Amino acid sequence: MPGSTRAFATSEAFERAAASRLGRRPRRLLAAFTTVGGAAGLLLTLAFFTIAGLADVIAPIDPFASVGRPLSPPSRLHVLGTDDLGRDLLAGVVHGTRTSLLVALSATLLASTIGVVVGSLAGYRPGTVDDLLMRATELVLVIPRFFLAVVVIALFGAGSDRMILVLGLTSWPVIARVVRAQTLSLAGRDFVDAARALGAPEARVLIRHVLPNAVPAAFVVISLNAASVILLEAGLGFLGLGDPRMMSWGYLANNAQRFLRVAWWMALFPGSAIALAVLGLNLLGDAVNDFLDPQARRTPEA
Repeated sequence: MPGSTRAFATSEAFERAAASRLGRRPRRLLAAFTTVGGAAGLLLTLAFFTIAGLADVIAPIDPFASVGRPLSPPSRLHVLGTDDLGRDLLAGVVHGTRTSLLVALSATLLASTIGVVVGSLAGYRPGTVDDLLMRATELVLVIPRFFLAVVVIALFGAGSDRMILVLGLTSWPVIARVVRAQTLSLAGRDFVDAARALGAPEARVLIRHVLPNAVPAAFVVISLNAASVILLEAGLGFLGLGDPRMMSWGYLANNAQRFLRVAWWMALFPGSAIALAVLGLNLLGDAVNDFLDPQARRTPEA
């Protein structure tokens, strides 16, 4: 009974401390996103997701349809100009936003799921399970994602589903290593011992107590992973290995390379969209990092 009483008291103390930290989190989150970088990252990311969601409203024109004179510069009729086939570039960039974010979100969701499962099991079960999972993680980590995607698409044909699978199945190792490190540091904490002492099953301890505190630290890596997937998808599209049925930023960049001297707008606007999307996700990741680790943004006093 004394041991159970101490465990219960420890659990209660942890819950009070957690409640106190939760009360401070909204203020810390607001502070993280009121910085120039945090606000810019949030606005850019929200803007691209809004464009992707309202693509059919913003640009109701079929991005593959010829609607004007070829190689027309930006004008009131065609805000971003037209390409060599007379297709509206605004429609191409807007619908390319939907394609790029769809691939990035799907691949990142797949990679995050695998990474969290592998990392939590490896960190919570040190020993043989940890060794096996980490060796598998290191094996996947050394595989060059871009060249593997090129080989898979060359063998099985271009398609968004194959691109998502390849990028998702090769992007999880870094997430797994971050979650594993957090799980290792949390598995021996007092509140975890208190939950075990109260009779909670190991699965419940891991899901209810360890993972909620381990996964937030991986959000920064997840946002950076989404940015890298956008770059990889654009690179594959630039090489002509994207889904030919869907408009994408990489497809537009590939189409623009032959007209750089005579139609600057064909390369400028898709390239700017890629750069701004990646920048927004990176700044968003930095803001999340500041929220999770407020000590990192404090400068030492002179």
